[in-house]
Amino acid sequence: MCGIVGVISKAPVNQLIYDALLLLQHRGQDAAGIVTMQGTQCFMHKARGMVKDVFRTRNMRALPGPVGLGQVRYPTAGNAFNEEEAQPFYVNAPYGIVLVHNGNLTNAHALKTELFDIDRRHINTGSDTEVLINVLAHEMERSGRDVPLTPELVFRAVRAVHQRIRGSYAVIALIAGYGLLAFRDPYGIRPLVYGVAEGPDGPEIMVASETVALEGTGHTTVRDVAPGEALFIDLDGKVHAQQCAEQPTLHPCMFEYVYLARPDSVIDGISVYQARLNLGETLAQRVINTMPPSDIDVVIPIPESSRPSAMQLAQKIGKPYREGFVKNRYVGRTFIMPGQQARKKSVRQKLNAIGVEFKGRNVLLVDDSIVRGTTSKEIVQMAREAGARKVYMASAAPPVRYPNVYGIDMPTSEELIAHNRTVEEIRQFIGADALIYQDVDAMKRVVGALNPAIVGFEASCFDGQYITGDVSVADFAAIEAQRTAARKDDEDSNDRTRLTLQSRAEPA
Repeated sequence: MCGIVGVISKAPVNQLIYDALLLLQHRGQDAAGIVTMQGTQCFMHKARGMVKDVFRTRNMRALPGPVGLGQVRYPTAGNAFNEEEAQPFYVNAPYGIVLVHNGNLTNAHALKTELFDIDRRHINTGSDTEVLINVLAHEMERSGRDVPLTPELVFRAVRAVHQRIRGSYAVIALIAGYGLLAFRDPYGIRPLVYGVAEGPDGPEIMVASETVALEGTGHTTVRDVAPGEALFIDLDGKVHAQQCAEQPTLHPCMFEYVYLARPDSVIDGISVYQARLNLGETLAQRVINTMPPSDIDVVIPIPESSRPSAMQLAQKIGKPYREGFVKNRYVGRTFIMPGQQARKKSVRQKLNAIGVEFKGRNVLLVDDSIVRGTTSKEIVQMAREAGARKVYMASAAPPVRYPNVYGIDMPTSEELIAHNRTVEEIRQFIGADALIYQDVDAMKRVVGALNPAIVGFEASCFDGQYITGDVSVADFAAIEAQRTAARKDDEDSNDRTRLTLQSRAEPA
């Protein structure tokens, strides 16, 4: 997943984009980038790391102009350690296009070959975003050859892009000297919303992944970009909109509501916070059907995204809700984790148990989801060490049984604890006295009830149904091979880092 933002204004936008990226930091912590545009000249800075670390005062001063876009990256394709794959991406022809993308193209490999053999375009990285920008550039060139660029020509290019690419994509692009383009895949898998603020010199338009980026920067949300729709915002701030897909249907990603999005965001007309409350209510019924609530003394969430579900569950079963774990917000990613012991240590650095809430009690721990199971196993052990008499675990999401191909960095099938395992086998692995999962159909029903316009959800990691219809066994093999290679890169990077630290520590 990634977080993206684009702005058309009459005033400098570097600080505004920086602030918006901070509000979207939860969507990606591996890299960040900003591009601004003054006239037809682009200014870019991007690097690996968090927003506050990537952009210093000197970098911000080098980003002038009233138009710009930015991205925070959590890599799901390509190499996480290659700074060249950080976004935004730029191509100089036609016009000069800069682009950021949230999602994952399922036919990127075939497109890369097609671009080289037919379109005569070279792709230099493993990033599907570079593939996407080159497809867009090629179609823009075909649409606007020898004629002035108009919104209709831009929309014609987007229609051609929809016909060529598959997967999930929310895109924001700048066209030098013309304006800002934003569009969304025909299923609306990844979120995209736009809003407006009145500036001293005219309207200021912002497009972003979540409403929290708009509201936090003083913009009023107008609406979500519809599935398959494209917006073209000219330099005067006029918004042109057109549906560019043949048969668009709204199938937003369920994992946005379960975990990815901030609870104070609204995605496709659904409050993320309310969705998590609803998940807690239906999970409570699952708990009641599984075990007597009298066996539970206290309900404790695993910080942070499970809190709304845990609160609603506790209220429904009539048991006290307590904060039993404190999360250290200042522990970053642990890059040097050569083995399981180091990973266990990482969990304990990030979470610490409040003993008084556990000692002598039967506790029900509530998490948003269980993916690998290793973290859940460590947390259950922490609860026991804090004095819990019995430890039950409930997941606000159903078992994660299948890999995700639409832009969520899920593990391979073999690493998913629920893949080809029963609930009882999972319970034994994590060491809980009972394990209760959300029901897939109930999840879809209670979240979908918040917006009847939603046709369905992209919930492939739970139900194995891939709505784009182009995902094969070979695709899974390719994804697993890519992630195996990425892990190898990770291990090699860790080895190099350890050797560097060791050499620095040794006396000269």
